[in-house]
This record gives sequence, structure tokens and C-alpha cells, in this order.
Amino acid sequence: MKHRLALAIVVAAAVCSMLVAGADANHGRHNGQNQRPHGQLYSFAGELTATPGANATSLSVQVETGNRPALRALIGQSQDETFALGSGTEILIGQHGVPHVGSTADLQSGEWVTLRIHAPAGSSLQTVAATPAGTVSESAAPGANLPLWLFIGTVAGGQAGGKVSMNVDSGNWKALHALLGQPLAQAFTYDTGTIFLLWQGRVPTVIDPSQLKAGDKITVRIRAPRGASLAQVEATPARHVGDHEPAPAPEE
Repeated sequence: MKHRLALAIVVAAAVCSMLVAGADANHGRHNGQNQRPHGQLYSFAGELTATPGANATSLSVQVETGNRPALRALIGQSQDETFALGSGTEILIGQHGVPHVGSTADLQSGEWVTLRIHAPAGSSLQTVAATPAGTVSESAAPGANLPLWLFIGTVAGGQAGGKVSMNVDSGNWKALHALLGQPLAQAFTYDTGTIFLLWQGRVPTVIDPSQLKAGDKITVRIRAPRGASLAQVEATPARHVGDHEPAPAPEE
């Protein structure tokens, strides 16, 4: 009898725990608490290419960087992409460095946004882009207040290991001034956020650094402090590397 009574108490306690846990979960859902997202995080960042307007269901973005899964999904695809929004997408607008919840009506063409999307690991870009973003954050572009260092030259083939080795033959004033007295053969850093673009006419397609070919003319764009040394600039990961990019403006 005692054993039966003890067993009944244990079962009752377990049932109560389950009911409480279920009630807490429902309470969280009804109060709008965010549940832990499932799947791989795909983070894309770049400039809005169109003003979305109020209650927009998508955003058109020229992707400039992202995390490794995002850029891997972009290989072979256009730099300009359209991403889905849903009723659960949170729009965060920066004001004096502090984000607050806004709406798509607060976004304008040319602004820098970061989209965070959770989708199954290894998803195609089409699947990721069709999955409503969890958050869209508006902010200033990283390094926007830092000068551009532009190096132009040729590579001997595909690149790997976080370095782009090239023979520099042109660039903007800051880049060429830093090269005075230095060899033209230089190596620049890239990381998982560096986007590599193959230009065919005026259309850029995302590629892997290993797809560069011997003799390809490339441009390397780096944002670094004005007084940085060449070594410091080379150690700063490039924003993006363009293959056969149309000639930039002379003062860029």
C-alpha cells in the first residue's frame, strides 16, 4: 500500500510539472516572447536598392557582406537579391546608435540593412530568400566614416587561406601613396565577410576566391584609418574584391 501511495505521489508530481511547463510555454507565446529560432543563421548586409514602403513583404538589397553560410549560398548568384518579410519580422531602426522597433515605412533606398534569417543548413539561396527574415536592422554601413583604400592589379590564380596576392598596378591616391618605395607584389587580407564579385559587363555575380584565374584584373577595396601604414591596411579584411570590375571613378 505504501509503495502504491508513493508511486501515485511521484506520478502526480510529474503531471503537475508538465502542466506548469506547458502553461509557461503558452504564457510566453501569448505574451509575444521570442522562441529560440531553429536552423542555420544566414546574415546578409548591404544597401537597399528600393524604398519598400509601408507593410512591404520583401526587401531588395545589394548584398555587400554577410556571414559564411550567407556568402556560400550566394556563390554563382547575383549581388542584388530580394528577401522575404513576414508578419513576425522585426524592423529595428537605429537612432543615435540605439535601435528601436519600427516598420518598413521607416526604410529608404540607399540605407544599410542587415537581415537575419534562419533556414535549414545547406539551403539554396532561393530557399533562404523566400524564408521571412527574423530581424532587419537599419544602421550606418560598417567603416562608412573611414577612407577607402583601392588597389587594382592582377592575380596569378585562385586565392585561399585568407590572403589575396596580387601585383598592384593602379589604385586611388591613398593606396598608391602607401606603396611608394614598396614592391608591387602585395598580399591583402580577406575574411568570411569579404564578398568576391565576378563582373560580366555591368552585372556582378558572387564567386569563391578559388575561382579567380591567372591574369585576372581585380580591385580590392579596404576601409581603414587615413593614417594607417601599408602593413595595417593589408591586415584589414577587404570589404570586397571585384574581378573584371568596370573602371572605378578616378578619385574613388
